[in-house]
Amino acid sequence: MLDYIEGLFLGKLWSDTDFENRRHTRLFIFYGLLVDLIVVYSFFTGKAIPGLTQTGVIQISIYILLFLACPFINQSYYRMPLWGKIIVLFEKLCKNVLVVGFTVSTILPRIGIQSGELQDFLIDYLNGTLENYTEKFYESAGTFATVIGVIAGGIHVVLVFVLALVVAVAVPGVVFLILRLAQYGYDWVINRFVIKQMKLKR
Repeated sequence: MLDYIEGLFLGKLWSDTDFENRRHTRLFIFYGLLVDLIVVYSFFTGKAIPGLTQTGVIQISIYILLFLACPFINQSYYRMPLWGKIIVLFEKLCKNVLVVGFTVSTILPRIGIQSGELQDFLIDYLNGTLENYTEKFYESAGTFATVIGVIAGGIHVVLVFVLALVVAVAVPGVVFLILRLAQYGYDWVINRFVIKQMKLKR
């Protein structure tokens, strides 16, 4: 368990586990669902979760500092005593919480409707979609236009709903992966041109 956590938080450049060599589809989905649950909770209740639904200059500044300090912290992780490792892992947890907060606070303002308007919006969308498909099949299907229109419109609505769920799960995961890749790239450069050079001069 500890190896998995170390691999997740430290990354393959600094970790001596095989975390990066395994597939982590479930972790990707879990992360997306976690962000979605926070968004849904805040959307319907109107309540903010401290550190998870509001991101400001302070949170972004802390993340940047942790981002820049990451290779210098990680390179000595395995030489630290247990209490030092616990502090580092806690720092990594806080850093990931900041990523979640950034993602949630970016998504929430972009939801174009209020929670009280959601039911009417969905009903109007469903009725409008079914009416459009019914009109399309009216000339060719005649009396069967309504039945065919309802079936085609229903399939359309289901596909849109499924696509929306996929996007809702995938987008937070993509943001997480982009930031993780950016961290890896920065760590590699610092390790190659700074940390290793410092070690050679000792």
